[in-house]
Amino acid sequence: MSHDSSRIPHLLRLYRQYLDNQDSAALGRNVSQTYTQGTLQRLAEHPDCQIRRGAVLALGLLGDYEANATLGRALQDSDRTVRTLAENSIRSVWGRIGSEAQRQQLAAVARLNAAQRHEEAVKKAAELVQQAPWMAEAWNQRAIAHFSLGHYHEAIRDCHQTLELNPYHFAAAAGMGQAHLQLNDPVRALECFRRALSLNRDLEAVRTQVERLTRRIKGK
Repeated sequence: MSHDSSRIPHLLRLYRQYLDNQDSAALGRNVSQTYTQGTLQRLAEHPDCQIRRGAVLALGLLGDYEANATLGRALQDSDRTVRTLAENSIRSVWGRIGSEAQRQQLAAVARLNAAQRHEEAVKKAAELVQQAPWMAEAWNQRAIAHFSLGHYHEAIRDCHQTLELNPYHFAAAAGMGQAHLQLNDPVRALECFRRALSLNRDLEAVRTQVERLTRRIKGK
């Protein structure tokens, strides 16, 4: 679909309708009838912040992993609403990679972590990592499980691999910082937290850690 001026107001109308009715399913259906993912990615960098908001929101509903870099850049947008929408959207597209079966496996690992069944999560994530080593979120989910089990070195390894595969993965950078803290390594923890903030400037808990660790290290 072409990126022409006649369609920009239509996206604005759809976004404003969503603000009124909060019907994300309707927004997804209506946007998909008019826009391709490529067009939405271009509109996510439009000068008008409301158009960027609509495009970023739509990418979270409709986009796949190809939108990762666009949404990663949107995390640095001058408009806070764009950044907030981008954080929600990018977390969604991280799981939209690979085959349908692989996506289902990834979702199952995430559910195991959410249920605090971390040993099972490690096992299932390891199977997925072996099958699809390019799947960044599989490494991240295994890192979450390792961290929860107190396997901090393993968590750091998996967070590092997540970031190698997906340089926009602020959650992995923050998680790696937390693991270094558990290993009493504030210098490396600070480096990781700063990296997370460089990717997502609205991580206020991480910002607090950066300020605290900076004072701690300078005080030594």
